[in-house]
Amino acid sequence: MEESHIEEGEKQNKLLDVAPALITVHPSQKSIAVTVGSDLRVFNLIDNSPVTLVDDESNESFHKDSIRAIRYSASGKLFVSTGDDKLVKIWSAESWHCLNTICSEKRVTAVAISHDDSYICYADKFGVVWVVELDGKKGVPLLSHYCSIITSLEFSPDGRYILSADRDFKIRVTVFPEEPLQGAHEIQSFCLGHTEFVTCIAFVSSPELTPSYLISGSGDSTVRLWDITSGSLLDTCEVSTVAGHLESNESEQTQVTVTDLCAIPDSSLAAVAIQSFQGILLLSCDMSAHTLSITKVLQIPGESFIPTSISLSTSTLWMVSGASNGPNQPGYSRVRAISCIESEKSSILEDEKIPGGTKLLEKLQGKISIEESMMIAASEAVRAAMSSLLMKKQYSEEKREFRKRSRNDKKTTN
Repeated sequence: MEESHIEEGEKQNKLLDVAPALITVHPSQKSIAVTVGSDLRVFNLIDNSPVTLVDDESNESFHKDSIRAIRYSASGKLFVSTGDDKLVKIWSAESWHCLNTICSEKRVTAVAISHDDSYICYADKFGVVWVVELDGKKGVPLLSHYCSIITSLEFSPDGRYILSADRDFKIRVTVFPEEPLQGAHEIQSFCLGHTEFVTCIAFVSSPELTPSYLISGSGDSTVRLWDITSGSLLDTCEVSTVAGHLESNESEQTQVTVTDLCAIPDSSLAAVAIQSFQGILLLSCDMSAHTLSITKVLQIPGESFIPTSISLSTSTLWMVSGASNGPNQPGYSRVRAISCIESEKSSILEDEKIPGGTKLLEKLQGKISIEESMMIAASEAVRAAMSSLLMKKQYSEEKREFRKRSRNDKKTTN
């Protein structure tokens, strides 16, 4: 019986080693970064050339395990990468020198940068959000979700709040204090309504209206619209039907996970990626009526391209699909782009027409051409890993006792 538990544990660990490929674009589209596994790849869109990263503290790979979060600062001056190796690396997004490396006590799942570039906030797998100054050496606790995996961190557009989403269906809105190193003790609200883990959050805003509203994606097949001041749920948009996910009897919907979403700057639109869906949804937020609606479905023809991460700068939506099966395993990524995403003229660009062309693809993908079979396998691995990591599990008494005995994070006593 114990052998079966061990085999189950080994299978679980293999799933948790799977890391989805990530993508993010400089706010002014000066550069673009992709990660797959422990590999961080950056391309300069201005010079149309690959970027060489410089880290005086590391002569080999910059990260020794899978990267789980990357982020440019709002100013575009900083870039942060972090993940399973418990290292939070702060880079200059101009020279691409590593400015500082902070060691986390646990694996890191999410990161955010304050609007003034003074503080880096990062969340670990045990639900603690840490904060550190730009030149600091050790993070201090800012807030805690009490043993729930934090999936996303985001500052509000005015910098007043830091928002944290977690596996236990909730989004916490916390007042970001004037002295962050003393901790954040004032909770503004909780946004409650999702029925599965929250995967991603973003703000939508319009030049015509002052308030910004929060949108969130989840494993419950919905994107939801929130007023963060009160925590009120304003609207819910069901995405599984539009994505074509219906049971064969057409009477029940199959739950699908919203993998990623990003707001289009200075507009009320947001792009949404859905697990197992080969395309992108475009959502519109009516700020005055407080409603969400799907305005466009962009299906990607041909190859099996299911985005694992998306990012937007100006009017070009960048997408990546891929995964790595561990720190020492090769990772596969495929990069695509959609031009004029907010207009009727939006189109999925062919490889030779994307900014940077084949030089960009060779850098960010590792090679120009990626076999379709590899992308299908990577997509399925990401789906299984996300479900294993974020779905709440029910264990029998026997399994609970075995898990307690086999824990590897027990404190040793002298």
